[in-house]
Amino acid sequence: MGGRLAGRVALISGAASGMGASHARAFVAEGAAVMLADIADAAGEQLAAELGARAGFVHLDVTSGADWDAAVAATVARFGKLDVLVNNAGILDAGPLGTYTEKQWQNMLAINLTGPFLGLTAARDALVAARPAAVINISSAAGIQGVPGAHGYTASKFGLRGLTKSAALELAPLGVRVNSVHPGGVLTPMLGADADATLDRGENPLARLGLPAEITPMVVFLASEESSYCNGAEFVVDGGMTAGRG
Repeated sequence: MGGRLAGRVALISGAASGMGASHARAFVAEGAAVMLADIADAAGEQLAAELGARAGFVHLDVTSGADWDAAVAATVARFGKLDVLVNNAGILDAGPLGTYTEKQWQNMLAINLTGPFLGLTAARDALVAARPAAVINISSAAGIQGVPGAHGYTASKFGLRGLTKSAALELAPLGVRVNSVHPGGVLTPMLGADADATLDRGENPLARLGLPAEITPMVVFLASEESSYCNGAEFVVDGGMTAGRG
């Protein structure tokens, strides 16, 4: 099987829908084998069946270290190794200071920041064994600039940007590159937006939401050896949202 990811094996969290499903489809199309991981078992199993023999599914609650260990073990058992980890799973909520609760804050950090940390922890040895390997952390434009009201989300995505850099520095000598991707507003179930939604040009010069398929090529690039000199960096795909005010 040819393709830009031929022979690579990837584990993608949050892969049952949205951007994760888009990434999984592209990885398989580019020659990779992919283990889809999600809490949405029915949707994940359906997508794995659709993608064929080079795709599998494993249940994964990203806040559980035991689930992460099992997901990595299942990937290596099924496909023989693990070359690429995509920390894609995440949630979004918002609320003003004074009403945004501690429970919301802790849940946001558990999924969006502790989840990728646990993924890196569980996958480290397998990635080193398969080197050259790559980790792609899906952060957000909110990891580049603040979003009023979205305090937990912004903090978690800035934190993931920092974790990317510390992990990149530590793992580079071991043959593992770690980078972060920072999408702007993307039309996914998490955002809950209408396909025809428009944005003020002061927020986004393109005045529209992105599509998952517009983020996926960056993830494919970072998973491939085409990006062999990219490490510890932010890759922004946001329609110009963080460029400044229009």
